[in-house]
Amino acid sequence: MRRGWVAVAAATTVVLTACSSNGGDGASSVPTVNADPAKVSGSITVLTNRTDQLGGGILDKYAAEFKKVYPNVKVKFEGMKDYEGEVKIRMNTENYGDVLPIPSDLSIAQFPHFFSPLGEAAELSEQYQWTDYSTVAGKVYGIANYGTVTGFVYNKKVWADAGVTEWPKTPEEFVTALKALKAKGAATPYYTNYHDGWPLRQWTDAVSSPSCDPGAKDAMATTPLPWTGGNDIFTIDSLLYSVVHEKLSEEDPTTTNWDNSKVLLATGKVGSMYLGSWSIAQVRDAASKAGANPDDIGYMPFPSTTGTPCTVLQPDYKYAINKHSKNQEAARAWIDWFVNKSGAAQDEQGISSVKGTELPSALKPFIEKGVRMISQDQEKLAAVKKIDKGAEINLDAPGYRQKLVDIARGAAAGDQKSYFAELNKKWSESQKTVG
Repeated sequence: MRRGWVAVAAATTVVLTACSSNGGDGASSVPTVNADPAKVSGSITVLTNRTDQLGGGILDKYAAEFKKVYPNVKVKFEGMKDYEGEVKIRMNTENYGDVLPIPSDLSIAQFPHFFSPLGEAAELSEQYQWTDYSTVAGKVYGIANYGTVTGFVYNKKVWADAGVTEWPKTPEEFVTALKALKAKGAATPYYTNYHDGWPLRQWTDAVSSPSCDPGAKDAMATTPLPWTGGNDIFTIDSLLYSVVHEKLSEEDPTTTNWDNSKVLLATGKVGSMYLGSWSIAQVRDAASKAGANPDDIGYMPFPSTTGTPCTVLQPDYKYAINKHSKNQEAARAWIDWFVNKSGAAQDEQGISSVKGTELPSALKPFIEKGVRMISQDQEKLAAVKKIDKGAEINLDAPGYRQKLVDIARGAAAGDQKSYFAELNKKWSESQKTVG
């Protein structure tokens, strides 16, 4: 059984309490760090999806600070634009860096095959949040730098100029708000980032938000027809379909560009995008560079079906050590320093995985407006992934939502009803097959 965490927002601190335990396969020895930093040596390659930080010199600044503590460790970064796709190809060899973010759709059962254990879950869970997401047989294989909540990053000025000053409470109100933005004519109400793809995958992270039910994703393991009314995935994909079908998104999604989308949102040419709260800092940075007001960039939760606003609290990428690395101690030193000492989580407006850390300022409105922060239960995650794989839908990849967008805009045959029926058929058949 995976360990679940219940998040309680108190003042500006996130407090987490454990509610179950975990099991799995065995593991190899744990790489530790010498108490004397001067005795730690080696050259490590850190893989990263943050090509923006690599190009902007931010990661090099972190490495320079790290070297002040560990003078005999050399850190090299390797950025990947399509991180998920490229790193999985690399992992067919033993050459996938020394430290790397764990690919989001890698089965947790495979972690011991690729990564070194970082320590006992019982010990590390006292210090870090979200260790349950990467725990196998009582050992932790990845530690997140920070966590995020899920929702829409939006331009507050664009919304206010269109007469929308309150967060939409329901999916229907959200569509109505976007129609008001369209009527104003100053901005594209919503931007899908269809071409890059991975932002469409982020909509899966909203599961549990519409219903405020931590068990909503686990329930997919025993729900034969998830794309029917009352289920979170139905609500989520219905909203995306409506936004595109009502022509509230960009005219030609095949031409979208992720890097440019941040500038468009920052300068008021786009009204909103669905992304994790990690995006706030990036869009505000884009605003500053474009001469716009970074304070115009806000964040709102996914609209609820219960009347209570909820957001899913979850870790961003978990950092792991390649089990084939010849510099295990140096790799572990980097992870420990980066998570605990670099300040990177705070720089990203993220919720640090180090327990007892304050919430970032950008999320304080969530406290003020009484947004519940909940975590997705993880007990049936393996079963859900197994069904998903058998159904060939892949909730953690953009393909099926790109097709949803294509159908909604009339570029592919069918409609919402027919496509949801197709998804339900695949899911139910796979559920029966995998048992």
